[in-house]
Amino acid sequence: MRRLAAALLATTLLLTGCSGGSDTPDAPDASQAPATNAFDGVTVEGDLGAAPTVTFDQPFSVDEAVAQVETEGTGETLAAGQQLKIDYIALSGDDGTPLGSTWELGAPDTLSLGDETILPALTDVLLGQKIGVRVLFAAPGGEAVAATDTAPATEAYPATLMVIEVVGVAPGRAEGAAVEPPAGLPTVTLAENGEPEIEVPADAVEPTELVVQPLIKGDGAAIATGDAVTVHYKGWLWDGTLFDSSWNGQPFPTPIGSGQLIAGWDEGLVGQTVGSQVLLVVPADKGYGAEGNDTIPPNATLIFVIDILEAG
Repeated sequence: MRRLAAALLATTLLLTGCSGGSDTPDAPDASQAPATNAFDGVTVEGDLGAAPTVTFDQPFSVDEAVAQVETEGTGETLAAGQQLKIDYIALSGDDGTPLGSTWELGAPDTLSLGDETILPALTDVLLGQKIGVRVLFAAPGGEAVAATDTAPATEAYPATLMVIEVVGVAPGRAEGAAVEPPAGLPTVTLAENGEPEIEVPADAVEPTELVVQPLIKGDGAAIATGDAVTVHYKGWLWDGTLFDSSWNGQPFPTPIGSGQLIAGWDEGLVGQTVGSQVLLVVPADKGYGAEGNDTIPPNATLIFVIDILEAG
């Protein structure tokens, strides 16, 4: 359910970190500076805040993932753990064909600074920069790989050239006034970074109706049916078994109230405000029902703690 832009960025950044089989070499160490400037011949024109015009010698190729600052920012200094709001355009190194653009989609994407799934070259160049910085990033292409007993065949792909602009920092956790929940619900405690944990009291009664309990009341806009929201969440079975979490990666963007999620989320989050943290206790008929889903057994009552970071 991730947006096209987010999926493209993840694919581009992870591409050279994956191995397609025994014939595919490991990616070079992206933390080592290249001997020459890989971006010689790359020209970026246009004001910050708008899609740039990018020209470069074609075909463009690099041997390792590289990044450099194109224009410095003037805002807040960036730090590890922040959720950066970014605009970017990605281009094929072969012929400059656009592969995707947040400017075209009309909304920025998010990038978790320091996320271990992101190639170090990009993390290293962004750390310590300021909001407004515009960077060049390039990832190498790869040759076609034949299928093996354990991996499917992959097609050849060109190097990717990206221009990325940091336009802001998204909140990484719920922020607002604490709300005292009634007795009998799962108890929620927060780590220093805001990540929740739960404990289900021994005398707690498993509910048969959807429970929607704000724990933090944010002062943002109320979520309406059809809104696209970005959340951090964790999900547990009623016995306290964790089955899903966004806290080990990036916040989760998704539409609300459009039937793409379980009914407990669609019903429970509409009307809540941005910045809020919401406890949902979801009975099976508003979760995954009698069939269950993957690690969720049939007829399971689910517990979620959801931080509503953005909506629009």
